[in-house]
Amino acid sequence: MTGCRLAVDIGGTFTDVVLETPSGFVSDKVLTTPAAPEQGVLNGVRQVLARANAAASDVGIAIHGATLATNAIIERKGARTALIATRGFRDTLEFAFGHRFDQYDLLMQRPEPLVPRPLRLEAAERVAADGGVLLPLDEASTRGLAKTLRAEKVESVAICFMHGYRNPAHEARARELLLAEAPELHVSVSHEICPEIREYERTSTTVANAYVQPLIASYLGRLTEGLRAMGLTAPLLMIMSSGSLASVETAKRFPIRLVESGPAGGAILGQHVARQVGAEKAIALDMGGTTAKIILLNNFEPRHARSLEVARVQRFLAGSGLPLRIPVIDMIEIGAGGGSIASVDSLGRIVVGPRSAGASPGPACYGLGGGQPTISDADLLLGKLDPDGFAGGTMRLDEAAARSAIETEVAAKMGVDAATAAAGIVEIVDENMANATRVHASDHGDEIESRTLIATGGAAPLHAGRIARKLGVDRVVIPVGAGVGSAHGFLKAPVAYEAVASHVLSLKSFDNTAINALFARLRAEARKIVDLGVGYGPIAERRFADMRYRGQGHDLQVEIPAREYAANDAAALAELFDSTYRRVYNRVIPGLAVEALTWTLVLSRAPPASLSDAPNAIPAASLAEAAGVRRVFDADVGAFVEASVFARGKMKPGARFSGPALIVEDQTTTFAPSAFDGIVSPEGHIVLTRRSQA
Repeated sequence: MTGCRLAVDIGGTFTDVVLETPSGFVSDKVLTTPAAPEQGVLNGVRQVLARANAAASDVGIAIHGATLATNAIIERKGARTALIATRGFRDTLEFAFGHRFDQYDLLMQRPEPLVPRPLRLEAAERVAADGGVLLPLDEASTRGLAKTLRAEKVESVAICFMHGYRNPAHEARARELLLAEAPELHVSVSHEICPEIREYERTSTTVANAYVQPLIASYLGRLTEGLRAMGLTAPLLMIMSSGSLASVETAKRFPIRLVESGPAGGAILGQHVARQVGAEKAIALDMGGTTAKIILLNNFEPRHARSLEVARVQRFLAGSGLPLRIPVIDMIEIGAGGGSIASVDSLGRIVVGPRSAGASPGPACYGLGGGQPTISDADLLLGKLDPDGFAGGTMRLDEAAARSAIETEVAAKMGVDAATAAAGIVEIVDENMANATRVHASDHGDEIESRTLIATGGAAPLHAGRIARKLGVDRVVIPVGAGVGSAHGFLKAPVAYEAVASHVLSLKSFDNTAINALFARLRAEARKIVDLGVGYGPIAERRFADMRYRGQGHDLQVEIPAREYAANDAAALAELFDSTYRRVYNRVIPGLAVEALTWTLVLSRAPPASLSDAPNAIPAASLAEAAGVRRVFDADVGAFVEASVFARGKMKPGARFSGPALIVEDQTTTFAPSAFDGIVSPEGHIVLTRRSQA
């Protein structure tokens, strides 16, 4: 058996593995091993190869995503990091944007910088905004900083000089000097990590890259060695936050681009499924063991962005986190997963998340030592999970432990029985996810009700029906392989790279020669990555410019033609900016000069067609055959009901059923509330539709 493709997604609780073979997909879930994440990956790969009766040498390509970088920043478990800045600018990280993200909170706490002040060092140098050298780099004092770094036991260094994006010579030379004195250091320079204007975001991104680089580089080294020892010598590609693929070496250099790599897979699968079921507008919900991710799809496409915040102090308040300037799929992420811990606060209210039991010790029902109540414990008590059939029967859930945890930590404190407490826990987390969706849609001016909800991840299919009711959504889709949805999404990701550079230029004095040279350099940088996509499609190119009216503080990303530019192209670029500005603000401002700040080039190669891409004939409708019944709590009716239980593996396209129903498979369980009817689509997806009278 040859030509297999492997995908692995490390989550906070489970590691998902999917193997695509010439005859179909084989998948598995194993507990994540936080102390040594590669062990969970290797365990999962061994299991899935054995189930497929395949050898490691049969794998032609392996694709990997993880939330390790994100978790390291949130949990502050990265390397001991120092910052070297231009003299006088060491406190850029604390000055931040210079405003209060919550002006009415007198006790407002800003996010703690990743580098404490004693480790923010200065170099004597200065470059002007046009790239001219105002003060040459003092090489002797810069070389002497290595002694301080060693004395402070620093592992990683971020170098961010004023206007380093315009003239990187000083940053490059400072790196040479430090590595000559201390070759064991990891060094990140801003002109490579974030070669863009805006000092704070550039510094924050470079520092974050340095903070996680030793951790990610060490992990990827151990993983690569483990796979080779297993006999898997195929190229290993990493899924980036933008939903594209890049080499392991690129990931080691730019690990900050991995912060949303796992969730990106859910967005890609959601996009693919939306096209299959004709959902032009959709909500992709990916709920795993630790977090829930919500992505809005318009015209079958997720919104992309060039910035995000991580480790927010206030979940929904912009400016309360650490800003990163990287290519990313625009999404909102909250601490709502199967392992999210429930408690009762001082006002007697149920609070769920963001703390998670993770994989170790895990929910109480896992029987691995966890004693705090979680969403999984509540779902078990409400009848949504089969204690004997969880994870395909490989893990037996301890219902007594789940009941004890909920009774002790929630029910007793509220004066209710365990079932009522469990229903309250689930209702709170469902409302948290619904509210996060409303906030995310409102931030972008999007409506919700006409959309289709596409649910992936181990926990989302259990909760999607109730969330849909809260949002006023009438259709829910549970894709094939939903329980390991992000890993399935990895197999549909393109090999791509986004190269970016800042070059401030007024369109009135458009220098086509300089811009053509800039894009030639960006294209050469991107080709090094996309040429790795052997067997993928032809190269596609897109270009963008971040533009604004002169004097404005914010800019808009405008797509521009991917070609050589002539001197008279300034008018065409200005027209494209006016069109974008009018679409966003419903007006233009005549007479103001337009300037471009940052230029972006994206090269991509589409993945080869997979088994699930083949069109299927519309099947004849038939009534699905239930394997039994189970009492389950339906929040829509506020009571326990008799639900039919179906084995998803035995449901053929065209099979119909009505809620309340449970559709069971190895990696997840779907709950169809009483108000929904269901059918299996030609592609094998479960489609739930709310009855009009419900």
